[in-house]
Amino acid sequence: MTAPDALPVLTSLDDLVAMVERGKNLFVRWSRGPGTDLGPASSTDDLTGTSLPGLSVNALDVEPWWDDRPLRLWVARRLYDYCHLRRDKGPGVRPWVLEGREIGRGPDNEPLVRDARPLAWIGTEVIDEAEREVVRQRGPWGPLRRSADGEPAG
Repeated sequence: MTAPDALPVLTSLDDLVAMVERGKNLFVRWSRGPGTDLGPASSTDDLTGTSLPGLSVNALDVEPWWDDRPLRLWVARRLYDYCHLRRDKGPGVRPWVLEGREIGRGPDNEPLVRDARPLAWIGTEVIDEAEREVVRQRGPWGPLRRSADGEPAG
């Protein structure tokens, strides 16, 4: 049997885009990995300490309103919007892709999933590539964690 954290590593944004094209019910989880998350631990609301009924994740599936816009930009944005978590959640936290069953929403309106099946780690070079893709777009972009004045918190 393979250890839960012994996953393939995606090394390009295009690899992740191809995975999203092929699959459904795909999510990104920023954590120390499936070895920690798939045991008795569960996600916890940082504000209240409340244990959540599933793993807190970010959806990769494309919404219908996205129409024919580039899938590459969709995936890049899904990574970029939460890239602050690698700093905020401490050492060893990194993103990984999983397939799962959405069972509800957390306090930040994030999907909560059960029956998670780990698929791959997302390499740091993929995050760097996603950041470059988003920066090329027009508008005041930044990760979702922002300070009171609208600038990314850091």
